[in-house]
Amino acid sequence: MTVSVSMATLEPRRIAIFRALQLGDMLCAVPALQALRRAAPHAHIALIGLPWAQAFVERYPHLVDELIVFPGAVGFPEQRESDDGLPDFFERMRARHFDLAIQLHGSGGVANDLLLQLGAHANAGFVQPGEQVRDGGFIDWPDTLPEPERYLALIGALGVSTNECDLSFPLSAQDGDDYAALVAAHDIEAQHLVIIHPGAQLPSRRWPATRFADVADQLAADGWQIAITGTAAEAPITGTVFGDMTAPALHLAGSTSLGCLAALVAHARLVVCNDTGISHIAAAVGTASVVVACGSDTRRWVPLDHARHQVIADYPACRPCMFRDCPYGHPCATNVNIEQIVAAARIQLAHIPDASPASACALHSNVNDAPSGELHYAA
Repeated sequence: MTVSVSMATLEPRRIAIFRALQLGDMLCAVPALQALRRAAPHAHIALIGLPWAQAFVERYPHLVDELIVFPGAVGFPEQRESDDGLPDFFERMRARHFDLAIQLHGSGGVANDLLLQLGAHANAGFVQPGEQVRDGGFIDWPDTLPEPERYLALIGALGVSTNECDLSFPLSAQDGDDYAALVAAHDIEAQHLVIIHPGAQLPSRRWPATRFADVADQLAADGWQIAITGTAAEAPITGTVFGDMTAPALHLAGSTSLGCLAALVAHARLVVCNDTGISHIAAAVGTASVVVACGSDTRRWVPLDHARHQVIADYPACRPCMFRDCPYGHPCATNVNIEQIVAAARIQLAHIPDASPASACALHSNVNDAPSGELHYAA
């Protein structure tokens, strides 16, 4: 599709980005937002997103200036599906007179219909196969690319240099303080720490919690300190892992803010998790991971560094999954066995130069331990 919008000629001063999605999805868009900011350093960039994304805007103030809360709409399942709030929302957006509105939400369709109602001078985004022609900077949905590269492709089509696709997650001074307090409260030994994160937003994306418990027990028997993480709402899942384990573990679900969790991941040796937000955090802070990818499109969502992040997946005919709850017995999860994950974790740990289990050296706790080099917390 021909792109008729160029950042160089448009020189937008007011930009709206539509991406009303969760944490992992937002982290995958960070490289595109970085490229956009370099191209428009003085523009006011507003993110149209979910209410939680206020925390994203506060963490990335150099990329995004403002959150505009998306009221929800039919066809957008991340929040209540209702069009009730759209008339007032569109009226407010048209009054903002955006120079450019960019649809970074997904492949097109109803997302583009919504975008065009914002009343921006120019629009850009993706179109699905067979979708009607859209005027502006629209490109065909690049179905074969990993998620971060899809959005870079769109920004690149607008004439912007896009030579950096690594994720990033800035850590603040408060994150460092919260992490230090967590270390002190739980006697965390970062040099020997393996994080087990059994939750995911959709049940269809979760490997069985009892299997995470078995993996955790075997790694604990190797001498690694185990921390089980998750949100407070995931306590039933993390509690199952903790309760099924025979080895000691730290049950940290609900005990960390997002920034504190990211700092914990940054200092840990390894993360074992589902294909969910913490996988992208691990990629952003450079910590090795083993990801059990159930249901998701691994071509799209797995971390780009395939050496540092080992993804284990099974591929029944029903994959990629479109269901919240699997109606077929969840073969993509049950066909991944415990031995595969333990073996992958041991391989990853063996390739981390400064990692060693507690049985191999004297135990110590130092909040300044870092995975490679020194972590710097922003003041």
